[in-house]
Amino acid sequence: MKTIAMLINGEAVQAASGATFERRNPLDGEVATRAPAASVADAIAAVDAAASAFPAWSATGPGERRSLLMRAAQVLEDKHATFVSAMAAETGASAIWAGFNVHLAASGLMEAAALTTQIAGEVIPSDVPGSLAMGIRQPAGVVLGIAPWNAPVILAVRAIALPLACGNTVVLKGSEICPATHGLIIDALQEAGLPPGVVNFVTNAPADAGPIVEAMIAHPKVRRVNFTGSTRVGKVIAASCAKYLKPAVLELGGKAPLLVLDDADLDAAVDAAVFGAFANSGQICMSTERIVVDRKVADAFVTRFAARAVELPLGDPRNGPVVLGSVVDMSTVARCNALIDDALAKGATLACGGKADSTLMPATLLDNVSADMRIYHDESFGPVKGIVRVDGDEEAIACANDNEFGLSSAVFSRDIARAMNVARRIESGICHINGPTVHDEAQMPFGGVKGSGFGHFGGRAGIAEFTDLRWITVQTTPRHYPF
Repeated sequence: MKTIAMLINGEAVQAASGATFERRNPLDGEVATRAPAASVADAIAAVDAAASAFPAWSATGPGERRSLLMRAAQVLEDKHATFVSAMAAETGASAIWAGFNVHLAASGLMEAAALTTQIAGEVIPSDVPGSLAMGIRQPAGVVLGIAPWNAPVILAVRAIALPLACGNTVVLKGSEICPATHGLIIDALQEAGLPPGVVNFVTNAPADAGPIVEAMIAHPKVRRVNFTGSTRVGKVIAASCAKYLKPAVLELGGKAPLLVLDDADLDAAVDAAVFGAFANSGQICMSTERIVVDRKVADAFVTRFAARAVELPLGDPRNGPVVLGSVVDMSTVARCNALIDDALAKGATLACGGKADSTLMPATLLDNVSADMRIYHDESFGPVKGIVRVDGDEEAIACANDNEFGLSSAVFSRDIARAMNVARRIESGICHINGPTVHDEAQMPFGGVKGSGFGHFGGRAGIAEFTDLRWITVQTTPRHYPF
């Protein structure tokens, strides 16, 4: 068991009340982490610390901010083994997934470092003689980041790195499911030398999340909110942000379709589908959730896909290398088992896998899924995936869009022009042609549409989210007024 602390104004602290909560391993129930159970007062103290640090940090030159973020990237990489252990203990994640998290999170810090000198404005032509008109981007203030458990290193770093690069200070509300994993990120930033108060870290018991988040959003010094998580909770966050007129960036649930057209390279499509569907046991916002296959090639595709899926190593990630580790809890097992029962009762066929009685869930494929089945619409967020057979591109596009979500998608075809035309019509923020639905790079404009949220986290698009654009003029010659 690991006991961790919060970070407020550069000091490792416990909750003022001394209260704690425990996170248990999903496989055997052993206590993985004991963490502070913050109160509203603790959370407010963290925001106050960030607000106090903002003037000096926002005035820090881009070179110094870049140097600190680059150093943090290296420290994070050096903690690779510790992250692997923490993620296995808290979320049941495989070493493959944990390592991928660390690598991409370090890339996120390096990309943010590179962007410190790219926060540029523009000179705008004015109709007023002698007026030098400019659009200038400035740091917004305190940014509240709320990160989830499923890709904990990537998504918590994403909540922190670019806001810091833009000159903001940050409060990270860690996930109740992986407080030690999120705490390791904070450790890396502190070891890199960030000044006190620039990054603050709050943990809370699950029952206290609502009032703590509400209090921090309401705080007048919080100027941006970024949240990654479920659509259900995202709507609550969005409502609070609207109440206090706080801009938000929301990356929410997904039901990513992978379309296999009749001229697709089936081996390439199977490779992408296996990775996209079963990486981290399907517990990724971009996970391939619906495999939409043209009926002309469906038999061959499903046979190859199922053959690959049944070979994926499944086991306790603490005992050695696996692809499929534990899912996060038994509620995931119950949800996925119910989806299997519903689909089979309504005419689907089981291509491989099946129901589970523990959090070690096998890769499961349900073929001949139709719109009256729950798995057609509902996000499984587990290693249970549906295959929908369609006739032609129009049916494939209609199936892809027949959902409330719109985060990631993919299209497989040897005809790139055909695939591009299909991709343009899919209602998603991200679409990969001949690539998996699960893909992220720190410099890309990552975000969704519809029930998957709004706003973008990466690159120049992210700069726009975490800065204020101001119009400033300088009158360089005498100005004429009408009176």
